[in-house]
Formats: sequence, C-alpha cells, structure tokens
Amino acid sequence: MKKTLVSVVALLVLMPNAWAVRTPIHEAAESPEYGRKFGGMIGRGVLNVSTCFVDLLVNVVNETKHGPPLVGTLMGLGKGAGCTTLRALSGGVDLLTFWVPGFNGFPVSDSYENCVAVAPVASAQSEAIEPEWEEPKPSPAVTSPRKEEKPRYVK
Repeated sequence: MKKTLVSVVALLVLMPNAWAVRTPIHEAAESPEYGRKFGGMIGRGVLNVSTCFVDLLVNVVNETKHGPPLVGTLMGLGKGAGCTTLRALSGGVDLLTFWVPGFNGFPVSDSYENCVAVAPVASAQSEAIEPEWEEPKPSPAVTSPRKEEKPRYVK
C-alpha cells in the first residue's frame, strides 16, 4: 500500500506543469508544449479510465427518457457500451503514450452526453504549429517572354 501511495505522490509531483497553468485537463493534453502535454495526458487518461462507466449510466437514462421505455433503454445500452469502450480505450492510450513527443492521443468529449463530440483545437495552437510559407518568386533569368500565338482551328 505504501508503494502505491508513494508512486501516486511522485507522479503528482512530476507533473506540476499541467496544473500550474490552471487550464482544463483536456486542453493541457492537447498542448504542443511537452511539459503541459505530459501531465495533461496522464490526467486525462486517469480521468477517462476511472469514469468510463458513467457513459453507460448516462446514456441509458437519457435514451430511456427520450424514447419508448424498452426501445430507449436498449438504445441507451448500446450507445453507452460503445461510449464506455471508446472512453476506456482513449484513456488507456493516453496512459501508455503520454511520453511520446508530438502525439496527443485520441481525445473523446469531456461531456458524457455525447462521447464523440470533440471540441475543435484552439486556433492559437494550430497557428503555432503551421510553418510560415512564402510562395517562391521566379527569377528574371529563368522566365522568357512568350510570343503571342494565333489560335489554330481544327477542321
């Protein structure tokens, strides 16, 4: 028991960058900065693996309310089982690959209402990743003047 407690405390001490910025775990996990991504992916992975069963409960209740009792319940079971599996696998991938630079996992929604509705990545992040590109200008020595050609008519 002591080894588990010591390893959890050591893990929390090693990932202060994810919590110091005061952003949600999902934003930290999607960060291009390695320090924030490292801690964010661990946090998001633990959160997703430990709460994946909530998807099953939420979907069964919501679909039962919106549809006919038996059909809605069965639809909720199917949707909930799929979202539970997706959230558990996403959390597992995050926990196994948090150390890989440049890989931010496969995020699922932070809402339990719809597990596949992932918010778009912030525009500031995508602007930081895209390299600036300028169209090369042709040099004057390479270009040659064109003669105007008369159109040819085929008979």
